Amino acid sequence: MLDQIMQSQTARAEALSALKRAGRFPPPLPGKRPSFAAALRKHRPCAIIAEYKRASPTAGEINMRLSPEDAAATFAAAGAAALSVLTEERFFRGSATYLQRMSGPGLPLLRKDFLAHPLQVEETAATPAAALLLIARALPDGTLTAMLSAAAAAGLECVLEIFDASDLARARRCLEISATRPVVIQVNTRDLQSMRVDPAASEALIARRREDELWISASGAALRRDVEKRAALGYDAVLIGTALMAAPDPGAALRSIAPKPA
Repeated sequence: MLDQIMQSQTARAEALSALKRAGRFPPPLPGKRPSFAAALRKHRPCAIIAEYKRASPTAGEINMRLSPEDAAATFAAAGAAALSVLTEERFFRGSATYLQRMSGPGLPLLRKDFLAHPLQVEETAATPAAALLLIARALPDGTLTAMLSAAAAAGLECVLEIFDASDLARARRCLEISATRPVVIQVNTRDLQSMRVDPAASEALIARRREDELWISASGAALRRDVEKRAALGYDAVLIGTALMAAPDPGAALRSIAPKPA
């Protein structure tokens, strides 16, 4: 599945290259972006990143009726620290235009996609996104390092997604080469090659966390006890998508899942 999704990015990269050659590439958005990492730190011991995900390869259509604007307002009112915005079009029914449409409440926005080319970093810089997701396993070292450097130059923070210890080692190597700061690591308990969810992956990998890193746990959290368990393990944030989007009242679902203040 991961290979299929990454292959679908070729056409997007080619379209962006054509825009660049024609001098019609969108310019970077002016102004300062809110810090994604700072928002996670502010909401310790465990921040909630609420995700706008209309569909997925495993769940099919989840919630096609909830608009980006309503989702942003709902999640902000319910206490989300930041918003994850799925922009992949073919498999997740997303759009890069959702980033602008969800910027109203002012929460930091994470562009969640399967980015494969440095021009997609430049494309992200033309939106209100504060950060972008890079999947370590999906990118060669040279490409990953180049995209990290391009993001830093554009004032964007990066979230490095990993599935196992090998991914973590590669991510750290590329982060060091590109001198990327802050370091934000996301452990996806759903392996995007097998599509299986393995919560044990979160438990095993968090033991490798360094003090200067922020760690996010993604996939498989649907109840408050899931969030509290991951916080107790040492995660700084939990990203929740399907459990919120599939709920009759996404805002109420977020309030019921968020851990109670200490």
